[in-house]
Amino acid sequence: METGNAMEPLLSVKNLRAYLNAKEGPVKIVDGVDLNINTGETVGLVGETGAGKTVTALSILGILQPFWEGKPLWKIEGEVIYKGKNLMELTKEEVSAIRGKEIALITQNPIPSLNPVDIIGYQTGEGVETRKMLEVEDELDQRQRKEIMDLVVEYLGKVEISDAKKRAHHFRHQFSGGEGQRILMAMALVRNPKLLIADEPTSALDVTVQRQILELLKAMKERFKLAMLLITHNLGVIAEMCDYVYVIYAGKILEHGEVTAIFKEPLHPFTRGLIATIPSLDLHAGAFKFEGIPGEPPNPLYPISGCKFHPRCRYAKPTCGEKEPQLTEIKPKHSVACLRIDEIMSSPN
Repeated sequence: METGNAMEPLLSVKNLRAYLNAKEGPVKIVDGVDLNINTGETVGLVGETGAGKTVTALSILGILQPFWEGKPLWKIEGEVIYKGKNLMELTKEEVSAIRGKEIALITQNPIPSLNPVDIIGYQTGEGVETRKMLEVEDELDQRQRKEIMDLVVEYLGKVEISDAKKRAHHFRHQFSGGEGQRILMAMALVRNPKLLIADEPTSALDVTVQRQILELLKAMKERFKLAMLLITHNLGVIAEMCDYVYVIYAGKILEHGEVTAIFKEPLHPFTRGLIATIPSLDLHAGAFKFEGIPGEPPNPLYPISGCKFHPRCRYAKPTCGEKEPQLTEIKPKHSVACLRIDEIMSSPN
């Protein structure tokens, strides 16, 4: 597996597979994902809705429910190696010690992610409180709880929540969507993690607030020396924030490389299609133009033979529906999974 650079990755995901046990039988949502994240690097995971981006993140963290009402729900296979340890082989307690403290998550839809009946300050510091209680093996006294609340107020201030000392005692309905996203950032950062997974951090926010959140993410990354996995369907966010990018479709990585290479010379037809959907100004016509990708994203209930993208690909030939392509390094730090890559590389678009 190629990486953004030659150093040992902070996180290495190898052949990750996630199956959902539906009534129709096991449904493969993530199909053999490999990705690496180096210390201090921002890696993007981009794809359409339903491509498996969020399931990949939750599988890395080990927080998908293996059972529901006593019945098997999720089955996860592969390796998730963090600082040399395979998280898939650790006990629940060992993974819990890493989750939140070493690897933190910012979810999408911030306000619904917060508890409506607890004050924001308590929720932000809950992870710190739980860890301290495990350390002292007892309930915390008033002084210790005050120290935690002081820390929470400090971090709410760092993510630019105004009047943080007062608003730490407010409830979720008293905050806007942008403020909710900042609260989730404070919740993630308060335990000083090394890796931050941001899942669609700007979704459902207006454009001006999106800009503020992205600038804050940049600042927090530098301030806390974070590595970051940024999950999004927004290519503009990828171009601005990321060093390296993986393109996922129907649970499979179809292309990955340094972000400048992916945008300057996309190789896979799906990647080209994604980039073509970005509106551009036609100076001759005096109007914006953009293209779409024909067809619909595949339903995981109905497996596709061969290349997952071939039903929507203008380059597809009969062999594309018969043989599954493997990721191949075409150029240094730029890999693609396509049976007809030679023809595509000779095509101007």
